This record gives sequence, C-alpha cells and structure tokens, in this order.
Amino acid sequence: MKSLIRWGATLGLLGSTVLGSAILGNQQVLALPQEQILQKLRGVPVFTIADGQGALLVATPANNQQNSNNQQTRASVVGVFISQQDAQAFLEKLKTENAQAVQSMQVVPVSLAQVYQLAQENKDKPERLVVDFLPVQQQVDAAVALQRQGGGQTPQLYRQGDVPLFYAPNLTMRFQRNNQQITAVPLFFEREELQRMVDDYKRQNPNSNVTIEIEVGSLEGLLQNLQTSNDPQLNQIVLVPPRSSVEFVRNFQQTQPNSPQIRPNQPANQRQNQPQQPQNRR
Repeated sequence: MKSLIRWGATLGLLGSTVLGSAILGNQQVLALPQEQILQKLRGVPVFTIADGQGALLVATPANNQQNSNNQQTRASVVGVFISQQDAQAFLEKLKTENAQAVQSMQVVPVSLAQVYQLAQENKDKPERLVVDFLPVQQQVDAAVALQRQGGGQTPQLYRQGDVPLFYAPNLTMRFQRNNQQITAVPLFFEREELQRMVDDYKRQNPNSNVTIEIEVGSLEGLLQNLQTSNDPQLNQIVLVPPRSSVEFVRNFQQTQPNSPQIRPNQPANQRQNQPQQPQNRR
C-alpha cells in the first residue's frame, strides 16, 4: 500500500481487458480463497465509531427476522464510513442529540479486512452484524454524473448510494509487493485521484493515441464478487485508499498505538437506547 500512496508505481496499459464483470457482483461461481480476499482489503482504512474498549456503536432495528433454521434473528447494524470527516460529523451530531450515550465514543480507523472478517464471523449468529457502508456524497455525485455522461453506452455497474470505485479498464500500475513485481488495475475511492493518475500517464506518454476512459463500479459489488467468483480478473485488481485516510491512520497510530480491537458486543440492555443508525444515501 505504501508504494501506491507514495505514487512510486509505474503506470501502464492492460490491452483491452474489461473489468466490468469483476466488479459488477453478479457471478455465482467459486469464490476466491478467504486469505486472498483479506489481502486485497487490508490496505484500505475505513472508519467507524467505538468506545475505548473497542465496542462498536451499533443500531438494532425493531423488527426481527427468521433464518434458514426458523430461528429468530436480530441484526445489529454498524455504520462504516469511507471518510473520517463524515464519521466525525456523524459523531458530533449524535453528541448534540444524546451526549450521554456516546460520551466515551470516538472515530476509530480499521481496515476494510477487519470489517469484512467481523461481518463474516457474525453473519450466521442469532444476533448477526450487518455492515452499512456510508459513501462520500461528493463521490456518489461524481459516480452518477459519470454514468449520465456515458449516455447508456457504458456499463451501468454503479447503484446510487453504494460506495463508488473509479477505474480506467485499460490503465495499470506496477509496484513491488513482498519482493515481487505486481501489475494491477487500481480501483480508486476518489475520482480525483484516478484523474491524477490518468494525467500522469498522459504526461509520461505524450505520443500515445490510446483513449483512456474512466468508469465506475461499487465496493459492495466488488465484495460480493470476491465471495462468489473465481474470475481471474479479480487477481488484477488493487484497491487504492484515499490519501487523506492513510494520513489520518498514520497520525492515529502515533498518538494511540495501543488502541483495542473492534468488537460488536454491546450489552443488550443498552441497545434500546442507542442512537439511530446512520442512513445510507440512497
């Protein structure tokens, strides 16, 4: 991840490879091994709200559901923010509404792999954990605008309200990982960062006549496909987190090096008083 964030990667093109199927999330075949999924997600920081012991702030819907064994289930919903600023703004809003309930809470950075693993471990339990990703509105607007610009000629891989992932299907970057040379198609959480990469490629290759188009998919679709597809294109994908998120994590680790691991086990008698879950922007 450091190689990507420092922009020490080499830019290149990947022929005519189309990544739409890899990030659409509708292929029901064999999944990637769990460790490969976690490896792709570890370098991406996201943000949630937790107390000093690592207990997540969750919301519990009033309605119960039944699982496949006809057992009553109760889902706790945890909001996971792509932006630290959005998470902090939400926490500040909660403080004005119910300061006592969130007085020990703070915004905590965690890796996307931790969130994914926690959700997987709890999905079959009577009180399962549901992750609600909260996208950055500016990037949602950019994704919607990008699809409108396509005029129906580009794949409609993005569902409004999901977390956008921006990519250029034929643009690659090469970098070192574990002493190996990796060639990958980067997926960006911010359109502006991908645009800078495209501009860098054009400056490095002024005589290239290749048209580089920016397209958009979703994090939710990608996560679904990582679990259900063995599409070889998934091995050519790397997630590039926002620079601002990486910088925040570095500062957080320096000031709070012993922060606890996150966990979703708040006492049941406190759940009825929890603030309402953050609403996804759909």
